[in-house]
This record gives sequence, structure tokens and C-alpha cells, in this order.
Amino acid sequence: SIFSVTLLFLSVSSFCCAIIRPPRDGGIRYRGLTQEQIRSVQILPVDYEIEYICRGNRVIVGPKVRKCLPNGTWTDMTQHSRCLLLCPRVWTSLENGRVAVKPPGPPVEGTVLHYSCHAGFILEGRNISHCTKLGKWDAPKPTCLCECLSKKKLYIGALFPMSGGWPGGQACMPSAQMALDLVNNRSDILPDYELELIHYDSMVSACGDESVRDLMIYLSDFCRMLSYGSSSPALSNRQRFPTFFRTHPSATLHNPTRVQLFQKWKWTRIATIQQTTEVFTSTLDDLEQRVKEAGIEISVRQSFLTDPAVAVKNLKRQDARIIVGLFYETEARKVFCEVFKEKLYGKKYVWFLIGWYADNWFKIKDPAINCTVENMTEAVEGHVTTEIVMLNPETVRGVSNMTSQEFIAALMSRLGGKNPEETGGFQEAPLAYDAVWALALALNKTVAPLKAKGRRLEDFNYNNHDITSEIYRALNTSSFEGVSGQVVFDAQGSRMAMTLIEQLQGGSYKKIGYYDSSQKNLSWFGNDVWIGAGPPADRTVVIEEYRFLSQKLFAAVSVFAGLGILLGIVCLTFNIYNGNVRYIQNSQPYLNNMTAVGCMMALAAVFPLGIDGHHVHRSQFPVVCQFRLWLLGLGFSLAYGSMFTKIWWVHTLFTKKDEKKEKKKQHLEPWKLYATVGVLLAIDFLSLMIWQIVDPLHITVEKFTKEAPKEDLDVLIQPLLEHCSSEKMNTWLGVVYGYKGLLLLLGIFLAYETKSVSTEKINDHRAVGMAIYNVAVLCLITAPVTMILSSQQDASFAFASLAIVFSAYITLVVLFVPKMRRLITRGEWQSEQQDTLKTGSSTNNNDEEKSRQLERENRELQKIIQEKEERVSALRNQLAERQALRNRRRPSTGQNQNHNAPPPSSQPDPKSLLPPPGYPNPTTDNHSLPPSFSNSSNLYPADSKMSRNHCHNSQIPLLYK
Repeated sequence: SIFSVTLLFLSVSSFCCAIIRPPRDGGIRYRGLTQEQIRSVQILPVDYEIEYICRGNRVIVGPKVRKCLPNGTWTDMTQHSRCLLLCPRVWTSLENGRVAVKPPGPPVEGTVLHYSCHAGFILEGRNISHCTKLGKWDAPKPTCLCECLSKKKLYIGALFPMSGGWPGGQACMPSAQMALDLVNNRSDILPDYELELIHYDSMVSACGDESVRDLMIYLSDFCRMLSYGSSSPALSNRQRFPTFFRTHPSATLHNPTRVQLFQKWKWTRIATIQQTTEVFTSTLDDLEQRVKEAGIEISVRQSFLTDPAVAVKNLKRQDARIIVGLFYETEARKVFCEVFKEKLYGKKYVWFLIGWYADNWFKIKDPAINCTVENMTEAVEGHVTTEIVMLNPETVRGVSNMTSQEFIAALMSRLGGKNPEETGGFQEAPLAYDAVWALALALNKTVAPLKAKGRRLEDFNYNNHDITSEIYRALNTSSFEGVSGQVVFDAQGSRMAMTLIEQLQGGSYKKIGYYDSSQKNLSWFGNDVWIGAGPPADRTVVIEEYRFLSQKLFAAVSVFAGLGILLGIVCLTFNIYNGNVRYIQNSQPYLNNMTAVGCMMALAAVFPLGIDGHHVHRSQFPVVCQFRLWLLGLGFSLAYGSMFTKIWWVHTLFTKKDEKKEKKKQHLEPWKLYATVGVLLAIDFLSLMIWQIVDPLHITVEKFTKEAPKEDLDVLIQPLLEHCSSEKMNTWLGVVYGYKGLLLLLGIFLAYETKSVSTEKINDHRAVGMAIYNVAVLCLITAPVTMILSSQQDASFAFASLAIVFSAYITLVVLFVPKMRRLITRGEWQSEQQDTLKTGSSTNNNDEEKSRQLERENRELQKIIQEKEERVSALRNQLAERQALRNRRRPSTGQNQNHNAPPPSSQPDPKSLLPPPGYPNPTTDNHSLPPSFSNSSNLYPADSKMSRNHCHNSQIPLLYK
């Protein structure tokens, strides 16, 4: 409990008081503590009050209540408290006479009574009596005798709190005396009797208050008969108080009015704070039951003993808006001082208080608080009070022949012009007035039944059950118009009355309505005033706001996805149209078709990936989730599976060196490729099918931290985000991501291993490897990032969708664009189609491919040979010119030596045409080759470029067939 926490805190503090011993034959009442706590506690906090109680018929003499001071001592420790036996109080009153009590106070040991009679009466008996230690008087009670005839007196004992926390007797006692005077002057009410009031200062609230109830049971049965100021719900318990009646309604009568107001202002959530006393605890228990039946929740329930600071802070922390406060007036000032400090007032809050405080209670200076009058006035503005109607609002003359206005005027006269706001119990005075009338009318009603039984009212004593039963029956059937309204008692003896509803407006209380709980009728004036636009909300209004994907982002990505699908259609159409082209056939076009279809399916998954509650109803959202999963899963299996199949078989057939030549000679059967793709596709299909059967996808909503809007509104925004999920989502994702991740890593490895392999069986495996690199990297990065960014819808969608788009684009471009470029730039599809028409279709694809390869190599060699022949021709010309130059020089030299030598022949010498030294002589057998070819074939060694290009003698004739 809060008090236990307080004691724990104070147990280590020096500002506390040690437990003190009770007086002899007495005990101590610890308020708010259980028996277990009383046995264990050794110190008590500052401002804690203890109360002495006495056993049996003993009463306390001296200070009854002590309070713990900040210096660690208790109040009034210089005065001793004793429990003494109480002598019968009946000795303290004398009919037709006076009794002087010395010392003043309760008649206990040492009390001396001095008797005297009024004029016309003679004292019979001793004029002095002493109270002994045994609780008895040492002399019989005297009497004042008169020879004249007079009315018989009926004595009414009463308790009026003239001091203490609620000095209600200041106005209630004059009101009751005024009623007695009117009753005694009525000839139709108890004509043979005169009522006389014997009253005492209870120094607490009123008869029936929890602090004196146990004591009053032993002193007088009157408190079990009728009360004017008791409101504790516990007094409605007929088993504990079988003969109790009260003109003050029970405190629970406020609760139906409160519930009615909660419903009127559409509040379904309230909070409560109470002072830890029995009356308020019982009232709150009743309120809790009533609001529960009305479908209203008490979200916060706080209590305090003396210091409400912690309780008020808890109200603030737990967002209490509609607060019911149950505490006495002095504690109310403490509460609202803390309310001001915590800013728990204003247009967002409504306080419900008890209406029987003084009208200026918040303006009274209280040394127990450190708030100014201005602070208090600001904090209490706008609060609502519910108050039992204690003064009849209608101008009706009741049983006393007085209207409520006339009663107030007569009461003001008796008070001598005192300020009603400063007079305790002024509001409850009509209840005390009507209580006397209820008792007088009930006694008057019992005279005849008792007379029929041979009994009289003056024969009443506390053991006479017949007279008690008659009085009880008369009170139980009472019904009359009093100054407080219609006086009627329910089955529990509580007054049934209307409730007044007031609101503090501008520092003063204004009536805003009445509620009749018996008729369930609310009379509303419509003059309630609120600081804001109207009654505040009972809680911070939480507006659920779904986070949707940015439509601009969705539209932009959708355009790219649509263009990608269009590109896939173009690539698929190109591949199908050119399926007879040899270059396309050697790239396994059916697998490329699967890749294109898979890319288009993956791109199509972008559209459901961006669809959320902004586009479809929540009931249709699981269907969108299924589309996302199946399109993306199967699309990935087709696109990546077909590429993986190519690279797998290239690695299988061409990476083993020992078997490389034999493998190259093997024929790659297409059904093996298709079977591999089918296995990968079947694995994904079965895994997705099992997932959806065992744990289907459904919509889940993620809640984020509440956000306050920029405007000054009493609302909070609760962001929500829809997700596609299942009960074991992480398990399924772990399985799928693990399998796909291993497949991607294996694809990267195979692509790396086959990067240097050259084969015509799958002529685009290098492009496939490049596509696998890009797809694997994007997928391995995107999968964990999207899981991390799952709570950010825009970032998650952008990452996932762009990864799909880029992967699809890269795959389509790398696989198909080079093929398109080659066929367009070289025109191969035209020549190959023409060749096919001329030679017919070949039954052996490998032989045709070899033939075409040789033809291309021969064309290249022809160009090389032509270049070499031109070079050889140029060298021959140079040699011929050099030989001619030498021949010219030789004849001139010969003429100088021999003038008879014959002139040189005009025909060149055949030897002059021979090649220079170091070159082989030309062969004359050139019938099978052209001259240029025969000459050039002997100019270079076997390891020349021709040989490096596999240009053998057996291949050369093919160029000139």
C-alpha cells in the first residue's frame, strides 16, 4: 500500500516519531494501518495522528488525539491522558433545575456535581454528588418537585460537533433547538409531553462517524436511532445497525448522480482519489460497482492518508482526465495545491468533489499548504460538485408550517448575524431541523399504540424492546414535507433525496441541474461552462492512423516494373522468332524463355508488393499477400533456376581436365536442362504450398510509439502498419532464405569456375555468369536489409522493389541484348536462313556448326593470304630493280677493258630472276594452286599465323572450290 511505502521511506529518515504507550486501561487507534502493520511498525511519519481509546465504560481524560511533529515529538506531551470510569451521565442533568459540573467535561473520577432548582421548585435530595473510582456517584440523584401540574418531559440526547475537523454543530444545534421549540408549542404533537434536548460536544463530525461510533454504542441508543449528519455507507448495514435512521442521505446517493453525468457527457473512463477513511472507502466501493454496471472503467484508483502529493502525481502520470475526489475539506486544500503544482487542471480535466464544503473553502488560508489563494482559485476553476439537496428549492410550507426561506431567515436570527460561510454545518442545519421533527412525529405516532398496550413513552428504557419496536416502526413509515424536502427513509434507514449539481464558475458555485435518483430524472439547466470548446475527453484521444506506402514512390517503381515487363515481352518475342537461328539455338533458347518469363513474374510481384490498405479492404489483404509470395517465389525459381541450370551443366561437362575432350564430344541433351529447372521449381512450389497449408499468411498490424500532432489538440496519433505475416514467420523465412542463399552462393561459385570455359553447346554461359553475379549480390544484400527496414514501409518497399527491378533488367539486358546486337549488326539471321533454304535442314547440328566454323575461318585466312601475297609481290619488284641496276654497271666496266666485247642482250638473264640468297627456290608445280598462293605458301615457317589459326593444307582448297 501507499502508506506502507511511506513508512518504509520514513524508516530511514530522522523526521518521525517513535511509538508511545497508551494510557492504562486504554489503547491507541492507528488510522489506515492493519493489525499486521501495527505489530511491525516502530515509528510513524510526521503529521500522523493517533487516537486514544479506552476499554469498557471508561473515557479518556486529557488529550485524546496526538500528532507527530517535525521535531520527532508528539503534541501535548506535557498533558497526561488517562482512562477513567464514566459515571452515569443522567446525574449531569436535572429536570426543572441546573447542574454545575466541576471540572467541566465528562463525568469521571473526581467530578463534582452541584444541583439547584428553578424558581417554584424545591430540591429533594443532596445538592452535591461525587464520582468515585468505581464509576458510581456517591449519592442518589436529587429531583426538583413542584406542586403545580405540568407536561411530562422526554429527554433527547444529542451530539453536536462544535469543534474539530467539521464543526457542524455551530448551526445544527440552534436549528434543532428551534425545531424543539416549535414542537413543544404545537398542541397536536405530543400534547402531554415536552421535549428537552441534552447535548454534548462530540468534537468530531456527527453521530455515526467512524471515529466515535464504537463509543456511542455503549453510551446511548439514540445514535442507533436517528442522525442528522452521518453519511457513511457502512451505517446502512442493518445487521450492524438495526435501528438506525438518518435524515442525511448516505454518501452513496452521490454516485447515481455521478454516473448519470458520466453518461451525459459520454465518459467511459474515470479516475478516483480518496482520503483513507471508512466513509470514503465505502462510497468508492459503491461507485465502482455502479460504474461497472454502466460500462464505465475506473482506470486509476489512488488513496492517501495525510499527504496527497504522490497520489496526484500518479494521476498525472496515468493520464487521468475525469477525476472523482473523496476527502474532507482540509485535505481538499492539500490536494488542489498539488493539483496546481502538477498542472492537473484546465480544459483537459474535470474534478468531481463533495458539495458540502464551505463555498469559500479554497480561499481559506491554510498553513499546511504552500499555495496562494490565486493558485488555488486557478486550480479549482470549473470543477463539479454533487450535493444532497438539504434545503427545499420550492416555496412549500411543510409540517412545521415554514417554508425553506423562512427557516433560513429564522436560523440567521438565532445565529446572531454570523456569516453562513464561516459557520460550520450551515448547509446541514435543515437536516438537523427535520431530524427533530421526524423524531417528534414518530413519538407522537407511538402514543396511541403504546397506550393500547398499557405502556407510556416515559416508560422507555434501553431494555424495553416493545417501545423500541414501536418507535422503529413509526420512523420507518415516516413521510412528511420538511424544510429540506420530502423526508422518506428507505429500507436501510437512509434518507431519499434529490441531488444538486453545481459547477464553480468564475470563483463562485452555480447550480447547473438536479437529479432525482428515485425517479431517475435529470433536470438540466444548460448553463454549464467549460474552459475549452466543451466537456473534455475522458482520456487522451488516440487516433489510429495507418501508414501507407507513398503513392509517388509506388507509381514510379510501377512504371519501371511495367517497362521491365515490356522489355521481357520483347526479349521473349525475339527469342521465339529467331529460334531457328543457329546462334540462338546454341544458347538454349527454351531456358532463356524461362528466364524471361521468370523476370516478368518477378516484376509483376512489384505491384502486389506496393498494394496496402490504401488500395484494398483489410479482408482482401491476405489475397494480396498470397500474390506477393507466389509471384516472387515462382518468378525467382524460373529466372534464376534456368540460369543456374546452364551454369551447372557447363561446369559439369567442361571443367574436368582429364575428361575435357571426351565431354566436349558428348551431346548435351535438352531434357536434362529442363529436368533440372523442373526440380528447382518443384522444390519452391512444394515449400510454398506447405507453408500456405500449415501456416497461411494473414494480416498483422504493427503499433508504433504514439505521436503528438503539431496542433494544440488533446489527441495522440497511433501509427499502425499492416504486414503480411504468419504465426511462425521467422521460421519460414529462415528456411526459404537459407535455401535460396545457398543456391545463390553456389551459382556465384559455378560462374567463377566456368569463366574461362569456351563451348558452343551453351554459347552464352559467360553472360549467364555475369547475370548470376548481379542477381546474387542484390538478393544477398536486399533480404537482410528489408527485414531490418520492415517497419519503414517506404524504405522497405523501395529496397525490395528496386532490387527486383534491377535484377530483372540486368538479367534481360545481359542475356538478350548481345544476341540482338549480333544478329542485327552481322545479319546472321538472314544468311543462315538463306543457307538453310539452299542446303536444306541438317540432321546433325554439330557437323553443320563445324562446317560453318571452318567457312568463317577460311574467309579470315583468305584475307590474311591476300595481304601476304601483296607483300611478296612488292618484295619481288624491289629485287628485280636491284638486279637491273647491277646489270647496268657491269657493261660499262667491260667496255673500258675490252672494246671488242659484244653488247648485252636485251633479254634478262634467267638467273637474275632468282630470289636472293637465303630464300628457297620457287617450285614449278603450281598447277593445283594459284600463283600467288603457291608463292606465299613457302615464305613462312609452319609456326606462322596461318598455322596458329589452324590453316592446314587440307583446309586451304576449301577457299577456292
